[in-house]
Amino acid sequence: MRVITVNLNGIRSAFKKGFFPWVSAQNADFICVQETRAAVNEDPHSTFSLPGYFDYFHDAKKKGYSGVGIYSKHKPEKVITGLGWSIADDEGRYIELQFPHLNIASLYLPSGTSGEDRQNIKYDFLDRYFKILQQLIDNKKKYIIAGDFNIAHKIIDIKNWKANQNHTGFLPEERAWMDKITEQLGFVDAFRVVNQEANQYTWWSNFGRAWEKNVGWRIDYQIITPNLKSKVQKASIYKEQRFSDHAPLIIDYDI
Repeated sequence: MRVITVNLNGIRSAFKKGFFPWVSAQNADFICVQETRAAVNEDPHSTFSLPGYFDYFHDAKKKGYSGVGIYSKHKPEKVITGLGWSIADDEGRYIELQFPHLNIASLYLPSGTSGEDRQNIKYDFLDRYFKILQQLIDNKKKYIIAGDFNIAHKIIDIKNWKANQNHTGFLPEERAWMDKITEQLGFVDAFRVVNQEANQYTWWSNFGRAWEKNVGWRIDYQIITPNLKSKVQKASIYKEQRFSDHAPLIIDYDI
């Protein structure tokens, strides 16, 4: 089973850059996308549909902002949008597909780059979402939570870690939250199950030739429940083409 996750930085932009022909050829079971920045559910012509896939989206109320979606080869038993509070629901930050023996979610955590207010909103989101993750572990269900977490977890996950210790996305409080969900709750960073190498990034700034120099951050994840850890087979970050300022993260599972 193949799962791809990518922040598109605008589904229309990614469409123009050739994302859809590429992803159609990947034979993925699930394609989780974030930051669609479009009212995809209101598109009467299904511009962004993929042959052979069901598609489900959670659009933000604000036009041209945020939004997540999942393309699935399999029809789910249930689709859940939102998490139960305004930032998650109104900004289109979460969608989940439920199947008999597996659940898969597309998540777009807030960024704190625009200032202190948004950073506090991010912290509030992390606190609320932690409680939900605790419930998932307690229920012993199988989950793949794929998406843009807007956090580089460890030093190995960011090129210039010393210079970014006081920058959102690599703040001690954010990294401690990642520690809590992995060490305390037991969630697993699927990529690191099979790849422990440095310089593995999924996002690059548009400034300072960051892409060319590979001065990046690994902020896109597939976080899985511990009962799926043994199922991770292969992981890769696709960089041959650029569809966004993020790169697609591809993980194969024995499911």
